[in-house]
Amino acid sequence: MKQDKEIEQILLNDERYEQFIKDKAQQDFNKILENASKKEIAEITDFKQMKSENLFSKNATYFVINKMSKTTSYINGMQAESFLVSPYEREKFLSGKTDAFIYKDNYIKFYKYKG
Repeated sequence: MKQDKEIEQILLNDERYEQFIKDKAQQDFNKILENASKKEIAEITDFKQMKSENLFSKNATYFVINKMSKTTSYINGMQAESFLVSPYEREKFLSGKTDAFIYKDNYIKFYKYKG
């Protein structure tokens, strides 16, 4: 009963109510930050350990070498999937027989998965 009276007084006083809401939002925000920092992110660099459904996710990273311009770069799994046009190469890649493929002048190799 006493707690109900305290809540009623807080609701009647706009300034205390706003402070109460602000404090509650801050507590919720701190809990979210705390949970986010506790979450451990696994990093997989061995292609054989990868699940086929994660190969072309945004958390997968691929190393790209352009044979003509001799440049290197990194792309995510969704971008790598667009380079994999041959059904035979796609099946070979998804089954784990190879961790790299060639598309035109680009050599694309699985680098790591973080997630």
